[in-house]
Amino acid sequence: MMPSTHDWINNPLGVVEGMFAASQNNPNSGWEARAVESFRDHLKEKDAHTWVPSLNDVPLHYLKPNSLVKFRCLIQDMFDPEFYMGVYEAVNPSTNDKVLRCGKYKDVTEDGVDFNSRNTVTAERQTFYCVPIPGESLWVKQCYAGSSQARDVPSTSYAPARQKRSYEEDDDDDMDAQPQKQRETHAGPQTTSEQHGNGDCKRRETEAPSSQMASASQLDLNFPLPGEQGPSCLLKVYEDWDGFKLNDTVEVFGILSVNPALSALAAEKDASSSLLDPADSMETAEEQRVHSPPASLVPRLHMLYAKPLPHNNPLLPAVGEEDNSAYLSTTRSEMAAVRTELLAYLTHILLGDTLAAEYLILHLISNVYHRHDVLPLGKFTLNLSNCPTDASYTERLYQIIQQLVPSSYYLGMTLQNMNQMRLVPKKDYVANRLVSGALQLARNTCLFLDESRLEQGQLDMSGVRNVTALGNVISWQKVDYDFNYHQMEFPCNINVLIASEGRSLLPSDCRIHLQSQVAPPDMEEYLRSIHTHSQASQLNKFRVYLSVARLLDYSISDEVTKSVEDDFVDMRKDDPQSISAEDLHRMLVVARLLSLSLGQTSLSTDGWVRAKHIEALRRSRMEEHKCVNGNEQ
Repeated sequence: MMPSTHDWINNPLGVVEGMFAASQNNPNSGWEARAVESFRDHLKEKDAHTWVPSLNDVPLHYLKPNSLVKFRCLIQDMFDPEFYMGVYEAVNPSTNDKVLRCGKYKDVTEDGVDFNSRNTVTAERQTFYCVPIPGESLWVKQCYAGSSQARDVPSTSYAPARQKRSYEEDDDDDMDAQPQKQRETHAGPQTTSEQHGNGDCKRRETEAPSSQMASASQLDLNFPLPGEQGPSCLLKVYEDWDGFKLNDTVEVFGILSVNPALSALAAEKDASSSLLDPADSMETAEEQRVHSPPASLVPRLHMLYAKPLPHNNPLLPAVGEEDNSAYLSTTRSEMAAVRTELLAYLTHILLGDTLAAEYLILHLISNVYHRHDVLPLGKFTLNLSNCPTDASYTERLYQIIQQLVPSSYYLGMTLQNMNQMRLVPKKDYVANRLVSGALQLARNTCLFLDESRLEQGQLDMSGVRNVTALGNVISWQKVDYDFNYHQMEFPCNINVLIASEGRSLLPSDCRIHLQSQVAPPDMEEYLRSIHTHSQASQLNKFRVYLSVARLLDYSISDEVTKSVEDDFVDMRKDDPQSISAEDLHRMLVVARLLSLSLGQTSLSTDGWVRAKHIEALRRSRMEEHKCVNGNEQ
C-alpha cells in the first residue's frame, strides 16, 4: 500500500524544519545528513520515485510550491557559489519572542528576520543552470510521463484530478516538415505509452498565464538545440557539488521554489529585501537578468538528492535498482533473437542492403568506454554513402532512427546552417554565462549529419569553425568551447552518423557504400509505411536492445588476444600493404561491437572470424566502387 505522502512529498520543508528544531538540544546530531538520508530512504521504496511529480511532464503552474519534485536534465552551466543564511533568528511581532529558523532549501525568508542577530549562520551553496536533455525523443518523454503515479496524489498539485500532460505537443502526424527544426525531431508514431498522461495537453497549455507565455518568448532559456520545449531551472546544490560536471545528465529530486518575491526583488533590486543572500551582489543588469530570471519561467530547485543517468531510456529498470544485473543477464539471453528482427527491420529501411544494416546496428550500440591519453576507445562514426537523393530519403531515415534511440538531433549540412548555426558553446563575459551550442549534447546522443544537403557556395569563418568542430567530435570526441581568449576542451560521447551521396567531406571510422536491392516506385510512400506501421511492441524491443548492448561489460581473454595478434602477423606476411594498424584497430572495434550485439561479453574466436568476414565484404564492396582511402575504407 502506498505510504502517506503528506510529509516528504507534499511538505518536505516541514520535515526539514522539524528535524532542525529537534536538533537544537543536540548540536552534534548531524541533522542535515540525516534529513537528506531520510528522503533517500523514502525514494528507495518500491516505485517511490514515480510518486514524485516531474518538471519534465507537468506544467509549472500545476505544481505546488515548496513540494518535492524531480527533474531529468543536463547541467548546461555552472554559476559562481552564493552565500545564504543557513540559520537565522526570527522575531514574533506579537510576542517579541525570538526563535531560530533553518534557511536551508529556501530562497526567501518570512517577515521578522533579525539581521543583526549573533546567531545567524552564513553558509554556501552552488547554483547550476539545468535544461531538459537536448533532443530527447518524444517516445521517451511520453513513456516517462505515462509511468508516473504522481497524479494519484492530488495533494501534490493544484490541478483538479485530471491526467497530467507532457510539455511536448501531440502533433505526431507532422512528418512532412523539415526535420532540422527541432520540434519535428520529436515527431513519431504513437506507442502504447502515449495513452498515458497527455489527454489534456493543449487545454492545460492554454490555461497557463498569458503573461508567462509572453515572457517566455522574450527570455532566452539557453537551450542547446533550436526549437526545444520544456522548463529550465536553477538548481541549488548544498553538498558535494564538486562531484558534478558540466554536461552531466542527472535526475534531481528537490524542493520547488517559485516564490513571486524572487522576480519582484530581482526587478526592483530592493536593498531591504528578505532574500537569504543579503549581500549586494554587484551584478550587471545583464548578469542579473540571466542569473535571476523570473521564477515563474525558470523555477529554483533546491536539491535533496540527485542520481547520475547513464542513459535516459525509460524502458529499462530505474538506475541504481538492485535487480539491474539480473535484468541485464535475462535480457542478454534474448539479444540474439532481437538482433535478427532488428537486422531485418533496418535492411528494409536501407533498401535491402543487409551489410549496411549490420554496420548500422554496430554504430547504434557504439559507445566511448575508455580514453587512452587523448584517444577515445569505442567510438564508431559511420559514413553511409550513396544515399538516394530523391524523396528526402535521409530525412525519413533519421525519423525512423529517432524512433529507436532516446536522444538525437538532425543537422542538415546546408551552407546556411554551417555559416549561421552556433555549434560550439561560447562564454558570454557580460552576462557571465555559457551560451549553449548545438554540440552541447548529452552522452550517447545520436547526431545525424545530412551531407546530402550540401550545396555550392563559400564557407565563411564561422562555417569553417563549425566544420572543424564536427571533425573534432568525430575524431577525438571532444568539443573546444570558446572562452574568447582561449579554448577549453570538453570530452563528449556522441554517436555521429553521416549520410552522404559520395564519400563524406568529414572524417569517419567506417564507411559503407549503400547498395540498394529494391527500387520502390514511390520512395516517399515506401519509407512512410515503414515509419507509420511499426508495431509499438517491436519498437520497444529494439529500444531496450540498443540500450542494453551499451551497458554490457566486455573483455578479451589473453588466449584470444594472442590468437588475434598471430592472425594479424599472418595477414601482414601474405601482403604487407593489404592491412595496416588502423585496419586492425577497426576490426577490433567491429569485433567488440559484433560480440555485444549478440549479447556476448567477451570476444570468441568465432566472433573474430565473423568480424573479419564482414570487414572483408565491406572492403571488397568499396574496392568495387574504387573508393579505397586508408582509414576511411
